[in-house]
Amino acid sequence: MLSALELTLLFLAASVLGVVIFRQLRLPPMLGYLVVGAVIGPYGFAWAENSSATQGFASFGVVFLMFSIGLEFSLPKLKSMRKSVFGLGLAQVLVTVLSSLLAAWVAARVLPSFWHISWQAAFALGGAFSMSSTAIVSKLLVERLEIESLHGRQIFGILLFQDLALVPLLIIVPALATHDGHLLETLAYATLKASLILLLLLFLGRKIMRNWFKLVVRLRSQELFMLNLLLVTLGAAWITERAGLSLALGAFVAGMLISETEYKHQVEEDIKSFRDVLLGLFFVTIGMLLNLSLVVDHWVIVLLLLVIPVTFKCALVLLLAKLFGNSTGVALRIGLALAQAGEFGFVLLSQISLLELMNPLLTQLILASMVLSMLVAPFLLEHSDAIVMKLSSSDWMQQSLALTKIATRSMGQDKHVLIAGFGRTGQSLATLLNEENIPYHALDLDPDRVHAAQAAGSSVSYGDSARRESLIAAGIMRASVLVVTYSNTRSALKILHFVKELNPSLPVVVRSQDDTDLERLRKAGATEVVPEVIEGGLMLASHALVLLGIPVRRVVLRVQRARDDRYESLRGYFHGASDAVDDTDNAQVRLQSIVIADGALAKGKSLDELNLDQLDIELINVRRNMQRVEFSPETRLQPGDVLVVRGTTEALGLAEERLLG
Repeated sequence: MLSALELTLLFLAASVLGVVIFRQLRLPPMLGYLVVGAVIGPYGFAWAENSSATQGFASFGVVFLMFSIGLEFSLPKLKSMRKSVFGLGLAQVLVTVLSSLLAAWVAARVLPSFWHISWQAAFALGGAFSMSSTAIVSKLLVERLEIESLHGRQIFGILLFQDLALVPLLIIVPALATHDGHLLETLAYATLKASLILLLLLFLGRKIMRNWFKLVVRLRSQELFMLNLLLVTLGAAWITERAGLSLALGAFVAGMLISETEYKHQVEEDIKSFRDVLLGLFFVTIGMLLNLSLVVDHWVIVLLLLVIPVTFKCALVLLLAKLFGNSTGVALRIGLALAQAGEFGFVLLSQISLLELMNPLLTQLILASMVLSMLVAPFLLEHSDAIVMKLSSSDWMQQSLALTKIATRSMGQDKHVLIAGFGRTGQSLATLLNEENIPYHALDLDPDRVHAAQAAGSSVSYGDSARRESLIAAGIMRASVLVVTYSNTRSALKILHFVKELNPSLPVVVRSQDDTDLERLRKAGATEVVPEVIEGGLMLASHALVLLGIPVRRVVLRVQRARDDRYESLRGYFHGASDAVDDTDNAQVRLQSIVIADGALAKGKSLDELNLDQLDIELINVRRNMQRVEFSPETRLQPGDVLVVRGTTEALGLAEERLLG
């Protein structure tokens, strides 16, 4: 029996290894968690058992996931998406649950006893099957730049309703498991209790939350803010658990309360690391439920349980999306995206197991099929375009029609500016071009924005700038310049690839978030890269210098010199605790001060002997006795010297090792 510390270390080591492998394979990390859980679990190498400690990991993971969903829950957002959320989303969940009940009734009369399950189990299983993976689908939609497309918005709306539907399902399923013959009374009592708790938390909490957070923020302590955030989340979860409801329900309500305050975005950033780590450990515990030998022994049944639900769910969502007025192509894309099982399906399936509503062997086989469906999901989405093209002739015609519309609008234009993305930046650029009587044509993937802009007379079309056909239709061969107005390096690189193929001499201006991908974009063919963070700093500095009395001409020359030097003098910065850390952080150029202590290896050595340039490190300046000194390769370092160096995180670590030992 492992101790709590040993179990935690095992989970962390296995999770790191799993995520590294699945990242290398370009698969969602969540699948890595599931696989390592199966490997280290009681049915794998048996390094860890399903104990109260592992269930604690699972509970906290779900708590913070539900808290994050609560943060996204807002009445204005729901109102704008009510058709896809409460129309298509509600229909999908209800029909899936009813279909599960019908399948259980048929199985009881046609199939062997192994397939016989109670209607209570069928109801819970229908709820589990109705869920899709928010984590996988939303991530892939963002990567494919489809989150604002017609099918992307409806997919997100259905996912949102599925997340919300979990709350009543977590209340209803345990009530259904009671065998005392008072089901209606149990459900009524559970509903009444949930309503009272929700009213208490929402109405009293809403009044208290904003004032309490104002008090905490006024004290300007990041540590206190985090402690308060954890207290609110876990406190609300504890209240609902004590009331006989779920921990997840309380966390969801806490998220809703904070979403009404102005601290929502700060909370989202602060809670992200807790949520992702604990949710990862939750998926490890789910993977531990998977009996791999059982899957091998019953692979035919597992395959059937994979193919039938995935096919049925895809067909069901397709049919419902068609009934809600979508074209066959759009409906098929929605169906393919939502065909897989979801993380909340595992929550309901584990509840089925705990309540002993179903044969344990059948539960294991269903669990295996759900895990496999999530492994298949990225491949379905990746090839969704090809699948839709083969199965839906109307989609090809609609795409051709869309390209024809783009070509028609841009046909009379020559030497125009092609704008990729018509958000706020793109619209500002279009306004300036209009004032100079310069023609332009913009492409954007937000249908509402495109419709509104077209109605106002803007030259904009619905289309994906990262698609070769859209660029051709928009007249890339006749354009004088192309401007990428959104900061998405992956999309920009695709556009630059097509520019190099279609019109190599076309100047391209690319917007980026910072200087991280500046050289990469330039090598791909960008004429100019505009890092918005550095440009914002330049504008602030220029205004400040003018206010200090520096001649405008000199300020303009300084700004222009910084741009001509490709922002070289401004690249890199000292990182602090408030700077966000992301997946590209190791590749980000930053500044760092290194103090040469009395026992440092570099003491008494010359800069030439240290060979810092071999580490891709740039020495910015050397300070001695609080004064900046001119340095050369022959400069010998003394105790107390401060070296300001610039490089990536990895290179800076190597430099510290060489200088300090």
